[in-house]
Amino acid sequence: MQQTISIELIKEFVIAAHGDFGKVQELLEEEPGLLHASYNWGNDDWETALGAAAHVGRRDIALYLLERGARMDIFAAAMLGYEEIVKAVLAVQPNVIYAPGPHGISLLHHAKMGGEQAKEIFTYLKSLQ
Repeated sequence: MQQTISIELIKEFVIAAHGDFGKVQELLEEEPGLLHASYNWGNDDWETALGAAAHVGRRDIALYLLERGARMDIFAAAMLGYEEIVKAVLAVQPNVIYAPGPHGISLLHHAKMGGEQAKEIFTYLKSLQ
């Protein structure tokens, strides 16, 4: 029988993914089920640890989560500078460029947070707007 993860633990994990790499590693080791968990901040504002790392530009945390099997999304791909993924998604779902990420943060902002590694994605997304 699968054990339920507490909402408080999920919230702690998602908060940690905004910038506390050590805490992310510690919590994920203790509870592997956190990898795919998401927290609802209210008003349908769902956020995973990967989503948290992506919108604040924490490449190290995002890559760690992906290496452990987190599900890639277009927002993380934009921050990481994964041009092929972003372009492939936009080719089949062009309106995703306007879809809000966690906290309503735009795809363009995620690319901006990726810095130099996401510069080409940022320029590409800006050209589409």
